[in-house]
Amino acid sequence: MNILITGIAGFIGSTLAKELSKNDSYNIIGIDNFNDYYNPEFKEENIKGLKIKLYRYDIRDFDKLKEIFKENKIDKIIHLASMVGVRSSIDNPFVYEEVNIKGTLNLLELAKEVNCKKFVFGSSSSIYGNCKTTPFNEKLDAYPISPYGVTKRSAELLCHSYSHLYNLPIVCLRFFTVYGPKGRPDMAPYKFTEMIFNGDEIEMFGDGTSKRDYTFVADIVDGIIKSLDLDAGFEIINLGNSNPIELNKLISLIEKTLNKKAKIVSKGEQPGDVIRTYADIKTAEDLLGYSPKVNIEEGIKMLCEWYVKNRANK
Repeated sequence: MNILITGIAGFIGSTLAKELSKNDSYNIIGIDNFNDYYNPEFKEENIKGLKIKLYRYDIRDFDKLKEIFKENKIDKIIHLASMVGVRSSIDNPFVYEEVNIKGTLNLLELAKEVNCKKFVFGSSSSIYGNCKTTPFNEKLDAYPISPYGVTKRSAELLCHSYSHLYNLPIVCLRFFTVYGPKGRPDMAPYKFTEMIFNGDEIEMFGDGTSKRDYTFVADIVDGIIKSLDLDAGFEIINLGNSNPIELNKLISLIEKTLNKKAKIVSKGEQPGDVIRTYADIKTAEDLLGYSPKVNIEEGIKMLCEWYVKNRANK
């Protein structure tokens, strides 16, 4: 079976590809444009040694994508390529619209043409905005408060439309603050680990009581793989840990693991940041048999150990 993974050199994509590579029945085809949102060398490291057929293309380029579909029989698609980051989307919303909406539309058009057996779309908890009902379940009205969240919700609606019109089996997975080894350097778990290790000052926005449903990457990958075999026309499913953690606690766990004290500089609230994220994972449990295994203490320990071994002093 040929599986196309977009964003394969990223954090989740490369971790997923490594896991799928353990199954000899899968042939993995990958797309990544290796943009400079963070150090492209990290992305090169992520895919080193992976058994994949790699295309260094941009999902905005429909003609390039068509080449991939002509050269390969694509059975299933896992679409993870995205412009990420809430704050960055406020500064440059147009590129988010181009990549996250147009790029997704390009892939859906090609999936339709080849009668793709499953299209899995990597969405985000950012679509919930500052929802007051917790935990967040998939039936809640979604009002994102950042351009990033809006583009992810828009892409979900495109997925729904294509599933309805063309009988494409599509699963939209809403990821909740994914962290772990090879994590994105702009996200708090990695960024704070790096800064605390190096003795640099941490900018903490707000009073540290904001909460995130930090979810270890191996649990997310497990949910993605299980969704590949889900017998459904269209589904939206939360993938989270269902255990929100305060920012203050996250920092203290990193301090304890590294045995170093954080130098915290308090800042005001940031536009677009939400107060909390909290996944209701009952749908994932019922439909996928999903059950997150890694708690925050274990996950932070693995992240810190990986960072010290692989990225410290580089």
